[in-house]
Amino acid sequence: MITVVGIRFKKAGKIYYFDPDNLEIKKGDYVIVETARGLEFGEVVIGIRHVSEEEIVAPLKKVLRIATQEDVEKHADNKSREEEAFNICLEKIAQHGLPMKLIDVEYTFDNNKIIFYFVADGRIDFRELVKDLAAIFRTRIELRQIGVRDESKMVGGLGPCGRPMCCSSFIGDFEPVSIKMAKEQNLSLNPTKISGVCGRLMCCLNYEQSTYEDIRKITPSVGSIVKTKEGQGEVIENNIIKESLKVKILNEKDEPIIKIFSIYDVELISGNYEHQEINEEEIKLELEDVDDIKEIKNLLQE
Repeated sequence: MITVVGIRFKKAGKIYYFDPDNLEIKKGDYVIVETARGLEFGEVVIGIRHVSEEEIVAPLKKVLRIATQEDVEKHADNKSREEEAFNICLEKIAQHGLPMKLIDVEYTFDNNKIIFYFVADGRIDFRELVKDLAAIFRTRIELRQIGVRDESKMVGGLGPCGRPMCCSSFIGDFEPVSIKMAKEQNLSLNPTKISGVCGRLMCCLNYEQSTYEDIRKITPSVGSIVKTKEGQGEVIENNIIKESLKVKILNEKDEPIIKIFSIYDVELISGNYEHQEINEEEIKLELEDVDDIKEIKNLLQE
C-alpha cells in the first residue's frame, strides 16, 4: 500500500494523488505541488490514506509544501490577472478574425505558462495569435481546444432539472453515457428530453443505471407467462420503477381480469426477463423524424 493525498486544482476538477512526504496534511489544506505544467496551487480534498499500487499513475510526485499566506495571496493575484488576460485575448481573436470561442484562461502558479481554453468547429491556425499574446505577456502561451462537455464544465449554469450542472459542481471525470441507458430506463428518445446543456447525453443517465440493470434482471418482459398467487397469467405491462407487473389472468368463469403484482411475488414460467440486450436497430426503428435522427447522432458525439 502507498500513502497518498488527493489534490484538486479546480472546483469539480479531477483528483490527483500525491505523496504527502511526511507532512501533516489535512483535508481542506492548500498545498504547492510540482506537475508536468510546473508548480501548481491545489486543495487537499482527500486526506492522508493508503491505496494500492494499481490506483497510482506513476511516477508519484511529492507535495512540496503546505501553502503559506504568501502562496495564497499569489494564487489570488493570478486569478485576478486571468480576467485581464481573457479580455486581451478576446480583442486579439477579433483582430485576427479567428472563428473560435474563448472559454477560460488559466495561469500556472509560477507564471511560467498561460493556458487559453477555446472551442471551435474545426482546426484553427492561431500561430499569429500566439505570437501576439507572447509579446504582451512575455511568457509561454498555450492555446488548448476543448470539447462541448468541458466547455459546460468550465462555464457552469443550470441543468434541465433546475439545479447547478453536475459537471461544474462535483463530477471530476466524465463517465461514458450511451443511448442504450435512455432506452433501458424507458425514457423518450426525443433529443430535447435526454440532452444536457452541452448538447450531449445527460450525465445523470448514469446515476441510476446500475439499479435499472439489477431490476431488469428479475422483471419478466411483456408477453411472458408467470405464476402468481391467483394463478398463471400473461404479463401485459411492467413498471421498472415501481417494480410491478400488470398480469392478465382468468377468473373462475374463464373471464380475463387484470391484476397488479410485485415482481418479487411472481415466478417466470415461460418468456424472458427484461435484461435482454438492446441493439442499435431497435433504437433506430423508434426514430422516424429526420431531425430527431440527426440530433441523436449529435448527442452521441464526444
